[in-house]
Amino acid sequence: MNPETVAENLRKIRGDIERAGRDPDEITIVAVTKGFGAEVCRAALTAGLTNLGENRVQEALAKIAEVEGATWHLIGHLQTNKVKVAGNQFALIQTLDSMHLAEALARHDPNQKVLVEVNVAREAQKSGVAPENAVELVAGTSQLLDVKGLMAMGPSHGDPTPAFDELRQVRDQAQERLGKALPILSMGMSGDYELALRAGSTMLRLGTALFGPRP
Repeated sequence: MNPETVAENLRKIRGDIERAGRDPDEITIVAVTKGFGAEVCRAALTAGLTNLGENRVQEALAKIAEVEGATWHLIGHLQTNKVKVAGNQFALIQTLDSMHLAEALARHDPNQKVLVEVNVAREAQKSGVAPENAVELVAGTSQLLDVKGLMAMGPSHGDPTPAFDELRQVRDQAQERLGKALPILSMGMSGDYELALRAGSTMLRLGTALFGPRP
């Protein structure tokens, strides 16, 4: 994977963002580097993608030690027994889904920036708080950590638009409850990011759209 290929893919994605009626400069792209080596991380950085996302803590820590200049996001489920090793390593933990995890993170670093993950797909295999409990979790977590918004995955099958619309609505309800802005809506992956953009996403998590199939 060379930086020129990544840059070309990024230009296509930015064009898709414009066609969705959005300003590319207002959309954060998190380049999902899970399963790829440090050379792909460096290619992303060279192409101008400074936000890199990893699913697994141990894989992320190895790359963090090897790759300089990135802003790292944890986009996979975080177990409470990994909080100590994950703490202070990620600019944004996108997968907070319980008060138990919020409390564990707060004991380590009350300034940690997080997103609350919501299971708007309502699929048992996906992590995230149930949508009907999400506002309460956001309110509780905001007393302990720096909550920046919400995150979700679309459903495994079918049109993801209703799920994305629901996440935006939950975010709006949470903003009203807190009386402050929650600017980040992290939704949209390589297969559904154009629909996510039309539903109001402000942050995309893209892997294969940038780098091709994983090894």
